Amino acid sequence: MIDLTQLLIALVILVLTSLLTIVGFQVYLILREFRATIQKANKVLDDTGVISESVSKPVSMLSSIMLGLRGGTKIMQALTKEKEKKHE
Repeated sequence: MIDLTQLLIALVILVLTSLLTIVGFQVYLILREFRATIQKANKVLDDTGVISESVSKPVSMLSSIMLGLRGGTKIMQALTKEKEKKHE
């Protein structure tokens, strides 16, 4: 017959097995949610890269336009100086 010690050991094993199963399932759910969070964060970072790229292109074009205008004004100043020299 089964004595009290064997019954207690079987009961403890049963309780520990069920607790470890529950804890393992909870860890699985937490890791699945963590994975979803990481994927969302990755999407946000990708979107941020696209936005910063779309902002940097017009700024770069504006900078090029400004450099072109500056060069044009220098040429105009040089031409007007030469014109003034010819008139003197």
